[in-house]
Order: sequence, then structure tokens, then C-alpha cells
Amino acid sequence: MNTNTAWTLVAKRELSVRLRDKTFIGSTLLSLVILIAVFGFQAWQANKAATYDVAVTSQSQQMGQAVADAAPGIDDKVTVELLDVADDRAAEAAVMDESADAWLHQTDDGWQLVGKSEVNSTLQDITTQTVSSTVLAANAERAGTDVATLQQGTAVTTDILDGDAEQQGIAQAVGFGMAILFYMSAAIFGMYLAMSVTEEKQSRIVEIIATSIPLRHLLFGKLIAAVALAVGQLLLYAAVAVVGASFTDWGDLLPGLTSGLAWFVVFFIAGFTMIAAMYAVSGALASRQEDIQSTSFPVTMLLMVMFFGAIFASGTIVDVLAWIPPFSAILQPMRLVSGEARWWEALISLGILAAATVAVILVAERIYRRALMQTGGKLSYKDAWNAEL
Repeated sequence: MNTNTAWTLVAKRELSVRLRDKTFIGSTLLSLVILIAVFGFQAWQANKAATYDVAVTSQSQQMGQAVADAAPGIDDKVTVELLDVADDRAAEAAVMDESADAWLHQTDDGWQLVGKSEVNSTLQDITTQTVSSTVLAANAERAGTDVATLQQGTAVTTDILDGDAEQQGIAQAVGFGMAILFYMSAAIFGMYLAMSVTEEKQSRIVEIIATSIPLRHLLFGKLIAAVALAVGQLLLYAAVAVVGASFTDWGDLLPGLTSGLAWFVVFFIAGFTMIAAMYAVSGALASRQEDIQSTSFPVTMLLMVMFFGAIFASGTIVDVLAWIPPFSAILQPMRLVSGEARWWEALISLGILAAATVAVILVAERIYRRALMQTGGKLSYKDAWNAEL
């Protein structure tokens, strides 16, 4: 065996074992099924037509007809049909026996929409808009003017000074997904890597491996396999998400998300590699599977801080953390999507993250090699760093 390329053999073996693992295959397929179901439900909801029956008496029939006529223009998937009833008591009875979804009638203060236990929000919005415009037009006519004149200067719009308003909303949703994907991938694959390292150490197989290849190649091969599996799974999920989103209201936003998602993949590779190296060290520090929970605790806490920081941090805190590894692995792509960061900022941030990842790997490699051959019990980072080979 050529020891200079021993890491490739380790990587191939790790990939082969993982890709044939029924638990890995099952969890991946289950996640895909859930993802497809979520987007399928959203697409079905977005394209589902709805019909609402509204009870009206002779006094409210004209306004009810206005609502029915206006409904398709406000929401093309909604139809309002009128149910003529004799009086208010008959209207209440129709709502109670669910032959009508709501009852529209006039009150001293305006108009009221009455439901059995609740009033559908879509029907309420359509009715509110229609009643408002109809009554306003009638009042304007009595005042000898028109609606446009009455409404002149009343429009209120929103804007933001920092970034693009639409992209800010997109960034929040996409950023939440990025944070979840990074956290889940790093936690799952990282813990698997730690358990694999500890298993080889506990069974003493690593002592046989050490006679054939350098231990650093064992670490590099495991890291490369973990990164390849995580990125492959990430791209699979992303592909399904993009296809699924194209059938929802998010479809029109996809072109604007493409560059941000591409940056996220690149940042993910660098950030995940750093976290995976830390998990490999956690596995080397443990002498038994039961010790992994303790040795991996610092890495798990770091992941949690990254996740909650990406979700809840804002303002200056985000601007600072976006340049600090490994937080930049999540936060910088979010800033790119929102328009707060430019490509050259992302490039510099990625360079800093990559340099930090290399530094972590070099430190991890020293601790890994020294801790892996120590079988006397759980080690601390200091003891592993100073241990003799």
C-alpha cells in the first residue's frame, strides 16, 4: 500500500460502510418523504379552490352579492355563493346546521360576519375589503365626490434603509432553513464520526491500522468521507426543496435565492469540516462509547450557540459574528441572501473560515494521533496534547 494515498482507501471504506447502512438510508429516505410531503401540502393548499356559502336576508342581499362578485378578483381560488334566507333567525339556523359558512348582516356600526365557532380568515378578508370599498363609494357619492378623491394621500407603504425589503423576508426564511440544515448535518454526521473513532479505539483495531498507515491519513480519510456524505445529502435535500418550492408561491423567488444557496454550500463545506474535525477529536478522547457524550459536549454546545445565534441574533451582533468562524458558515450566506453583504465580503469571510478550518485540522490532527493510542480512560484536551506517541 502506498501510504501517501492511504487516506483515499479510508475514505472509500467509510463511504461504502455508510452508504450500505440501513439506518442512514432509512433516515435519509424518511427526511425526503417529509420534505416532499411538506411542499406537496403547500402546493395543494396554494392551488386548492374554496367555496363559501354566505347566508343573506333581503336587507343584506345586495351587499352579499357585491361580496360574491368581488371574491374572484381578490382571490381567484375563492368563490362566494349566497344562501337566501327569510330572516335573521333562519340565517342563524343555517349557520348552526352548517348549511352556511357565515351570515352577513348589517348592524348599527356597519356590517357583521357571523360564523358558528369561527369565521374563515380568507372569507373575512374578502368581505372586509368589499364592504369597505362599497360603503366608501356610497358615502363618496352622497358627498358629491369620488372614492379616489377621498382616498388621496391615505396610502401607507413600507421601506427599509438597510437592504431590500423583500430580500429581508426571504433571508429570514432561507436563513432558518440554512441554520437547521447545518445544525442537523453537523450533529448527526459529527456524532457518527466520533462513534466510529471510539469504536475502533475501544476494539483496539486502530492499533492494527496504525501499523499499516499513518494515523493522520486515517483522520483525513474519515473527514473527507463525512464531508462528502454530508454535502451529498445537503444537495439532495436542496434539489428536492427547489423543485418543491417551484410549485408553491416561492417559485417566483427562486432565481434570487440561487446565488445565496450556492454560497451556502461552499461555506457549509468549510464550516462542516471544522466541526467534523472537532468531533473526530471527541471520539479520540473517549475510551468507551459511554464517554462520547462528555467529550463531545463542548462541540455540541458550540453547534447550539451557532444555531440559536443564526436564528435570534440581529444588528451589529450578526455583522460581527458573520466574520468569525465557524459562525460565518451560516451567517454570511444569510447576509448575502438579504443583500447586506457583497460577493467580495463573502470571499474574504470564506478565506478567513477556510484558514481557521485548516488551523483546527492541524490542531485536531495532533490531538487525534496522541489520544487515539491512549486506552487508559477518558482524556482531557491538555493530556492528549502532551501525550507521547
